[in-house]
Amino acid sequence: MNDSHPSIQRVAEALAAGGATCVIRVLPDAAPTAAAAAEQLGCEVGAIANSLIFDGDGVPVLILTSGAHRVDTGKVAAELGIAKLRRATPEFVREHTGQAIGGVAPVGHPAPMRTLVDRTLATYDEVWAAGGIPHAVFPSTYDELLRITDGIAIDVN
Repeated sequence: MNDSHPSIQRVAEALAAGGATCVIRVLPDAAPTAAAAAEQLGCEVGAIANSLIFDGDGVPVLILTSGAHRVDTGKVAAELGIAKLRRATPEFVREHTGQAIGGVAPVGHPAPMRTLVDRTLATYDEVWAAGGIPHAVFPSTYDELLRITDGIAIDVN
């Protein structure tokens, strides 16, 4: 697998447009979970920035959460002022990101979407996010993720 996959290219272009200077790394094995990514990268699972897509009353919401956390959907829905926030179906994820579950990047989507970034990620000097496919990741920082996603800092649990 190489970095010429169209999803990786879209993510790389979005990162560059956002001023990020990181390089997307293609892993030898798929890393569809935070634990799998952390194992291959040799970092703590909490330093993995999972890009999770939720359905917020029919509107996509991207939550970048530490791999060590689960999102409290009731709490986040209340903070967003929406009735219900639920994990999106694979079809909903692909429709709104152009990417498959397990490789969803925080950028490179067909249209901007509301993005929330877990404050816990700020405790790590370096965090890793998916690069558009389950084999691709890129290094970043909490502050950079907030900037390139136009995200809002939040406590997710």
